[in-house]
Amino acid sequence: MFNRMKHTYIILFRGINVGGKNLLPMKELVEVLTDHNYQNIQTYIQSGNMVLQSQGKPEDVPSIVLDRFGFEPEVLVLEKPEFLAAVADNPFSSSHGKDIHFFFCKDMPEPDSVKLEKYKSESEEYHIEGKVFYLFAPDGIGRSKLAANIESCLGTAATGRNLNTIHKLQEMLFPV
Repeated sequence: MFNRMKHTYIILFRGINVGGKNLLPMKELVEVLTDHNYQNIQTYIQSGNMVLQSQGKPEDVPSIVLDRFGFEPEVLVLEKPEFLAAVADNPFSSSHGKDIHFFFCKDMPEPDSVKLEKYKSESEEYHIEGKVFYLFAPDGIGRSKLAANIESCLGTAATGRNLNTIHKLQEMLFPV
């Protein structure tokens, strides 16, 4: 019997469990995905961070959610090596994990430098590497006009995670 190798994926959900809309209970989602032959599923906080294993890319997750929960979420699926490369390419360091943000882009960004400079505050720094936009925002992401306008600045959909979340996902990739 042919045994296909399992691959590890990071799934980043966009716009779930926010403001009472697109409610997606993680515990229940794990059960549903297990029924669809996904394995070793782990979640981190209710905002949509998941690590799982499967034999093929988990492109059917949005339709599974639609069938079970009544809405189709936007997701970004990253393979383990792709995620680890993004972590390694982070150009910023800070003792505060909430200062650094990774915005994973759906498509290759086409940055609008005029908009980027218009929205960037004096304290902010950014860097683009492949399909990842890195933002150092020491005054907080909630105050960042750049973060609020990131998709129009990059010309593509993106979903952001702070460095604390990135580190937690990285830990989930290498369970003890």
